[in-house]
Amino acid sequence: MLHFELVTPERLVRSDEVYMVTVPGADGDFAVLEGHAPFMSTIRDGDVLVQKTQGGAPETIAIRGGFAEVNARGLTVLAEHAG
Repeated sequence: MLHFELVTPERLVRSDEVYMVTVPGADGDFAVLEGHAPFMSTIRDGDVLVQKTQGGAPETIAIRGGFAEVNARGLTVLAEHAG
């Protein structure tokens, strides 16, 4: 499972073990699964899609601006606003 955290300047919005997260990157959407290579991107306004299980219906979280980082611990999205 992929460890996913969504953080805004005000609070930790989500911290969870999930199957896959799709992020609205500045250069296009990208999906992150467990074991993804280290990666960093700015993000544009849009929706983060969180799939708890393979083939499961994604949960949508609207975000505005920020950064996303994938490292050995998982995916962290630092958004200016979420919700």
